[in-house]
Amino acid sequence: MGLSASMYSGTSGLKAHGEKMTVIGNNISNVSTIGFKASRMYFEDALSQQITTASGGGQVGRGVSVGAVMGDFSQGSLENTTEATDLAIGGNGFFMVSPAGQELNYYTRAGNFRFDEEGFLVDPRGYRLQGWAVQTENTSAAASGGATASESAGVKIKGVPTDVKLENFQSPPQATSRVDMILNIDSQSEDRTTANGAVLEAGAYDGTPFTAMFEKWDGSAIPPLGDAQYAYQSTIKVYDENGTSHNMTVYMDPVLDPDVAENSGGKRYMEYIVTVPPGEDNREFWGTAGIDATKRGILMAGTLTFNAAGELEDMSAFSINNPYLVEPVPGPATFDPTAADIGNWTPANFSQNGYPICTANFLGAEHSSVTASETSPDGATIIPAMAVNNSRNIELNFGLRNKDAAWTDPTMNLADLRDIFSTSNTTVSAIGALDPVTDAVQIATLRAQAAAEASASLSAINGMQSTEISALSTTSYSTGSTTIFQAQDGYTAGFLQNISVDRDGVITGRYSNGQVLQLFAVTLATFNNNYALFREGGNLFSETRSSGPPITGLANTGGKGSIASNSLEQSNVDLATEFVKMITTEKGFQANSKTITTVDQMLTVLIQLKR
Repeated sequence: MGLSASMYSGTSGLKAHGEKMTVIGNNISNVSTIGFKASRMYFEDALSQQITTASGGGQVGRGVSVGAVMGDFSQGSLENTTEATDLAIGGNGFFMVSPAGQELNYYTRAGNFRFDEEGFLVDPRGYRLQGWAVQTENTSAAASGGATASESAGVKIKGVPTDVKLENFQSPPQATSRVDMILNIDSQSEDRTTANGAVLEAGAYDGTPFTAMFEKWDGSAIPPLGDAQYAYQSTIKVYDENGTSHNMTVYMDPVLDPDVAENSGGKRYMEYIVTVPPGEDNREFWGTAGIDATKRGILMAGTLTFNAAGELEDMSAFSINNPYLVEPVPGPATFDPTAADIGNWTPANFSQNGYPICTANFLGAEHSSVTASETSPDGATIIPAMAVNNSRNIELNFGLRNKDAAWTDPTMNLADLRDIFSTSNTTVSAIGALDPVTDAVQIATLRAQAAAEASASLSAINGMQSTEISALSTTSYSTGSTTIFQAQDGYTAGFLQNISVDRDGVITGRYSNGQVLQLFAVTLATFNNNYALFREGGNLFSETRSSGPPITGLANTGGKGSIASNSLEQSNVDLATEFVKMITTEKGFQANSKTITTVDQMLTVLIQLKR
């Protein structure tokens, strides 16, 4: 081997330390690069020369070589920014980006994304961030590479990742389908009105609605109901299918005066009507006579029953299906447009949630085409009470719902095609007890299907069959009448104002109508071997056979990190560490150069032996 081999060993050391200095210099030069991951070089000795046959004891080293350059994938510090699309990963994972029009994916920790002119969320090179459009039904999600993507709680994804593109710049309007109104009606408020001027006797309540405010309502007057005709009213804005707002007002008035209520077991009954401005009530009713405009605007009426403690325990709800009284005489059906009678009311339907439903038609949708040609055996003409397309059903919640979604069921008498609900029969209250009644009041309505069935059982409102009180419900305490809470689920059209990204990587749009919509979920990819990823430049990595395929999914699932919006991950280069490495590398380089100069001197001495 000789002295020349020693020189080559020193040369290998110079070369290796020079390469290491290159790595150190690259790290230092990228100290400010977003998402940069530092590299570390590892040396290994060269193959030793065997100078004896003894195993291990007769080997002479031949220098050094570069063993590997490994990435340092430790977490970098996070820098706060003012851009919501600046994203940083806290923990394991990479963003997945793809060039436009190519099925080629790259992976990066640099989250400085922006929306381009087409609405795609792109990096500085124009590569498009990958994600899933948020689904509302399917909870499964297949990942690229055949793996199964995990899923964040409350966010449903489906299929393989695709380009994140912002398209929902407008939020369509949503018509109101539910109104929650929690009130307190002063238990000491006096009865403001009665239908005929008489005071209701104690114990006379039998479950039928009281019509005092209904009788006093005049849709042709301004206001339709005078201040002296009710005890309290609460108004909330509701929305039609076009996003136009309308005022829905609930009027309340006690049925019994406080001194009378004391003689009826302490129970207190409250009449209510649910109304909209008469000019905005565009329901169309079947009939041969003109519509009674004085009753237009009333959507629902009924009563609330409070116990002695002022807590809501039962209610009734009637919808005004037809503002005409059906004459009970045999022969062709005629209508009296001036009669505002309880016979025009039918039990309100229930929603799936167990709340009574009223029907509104703000847009003036035309009625269905129904021909009043069917007749009963006694010759009476059958005319549907109301047929309206595109009408809006709104459930009303006072804090009490019917778990069985049904009213008590009296038997229907079809002798003259009227549904006779006689309250002189024994009824069952909300708590299942027999509730004796005194006066007989009949509720008559005409129904189209009456001739098709010989007998039937229809739902009349004598009280809810199985009630469930909410934690927050309407009350009747002596603390003054007030609106405790009101809400509805409709809204007008809105335009996108800004976006945000949560820690699960869900991109959410905030619209001018107050709606917050989940749009996309950002894809994160992890690998079994990060160190085998190939550096492509531009803060990009690509997969290799040694790295394994990407395992895609949402942030905070499957070992993936969380996402921080308005943040960028800084380079994880530690300058102090790099400077120390630089010093040791420099000294190593000097030492190896000393090896060469020393061997040179030894060779010089060897040559001089000739002299």
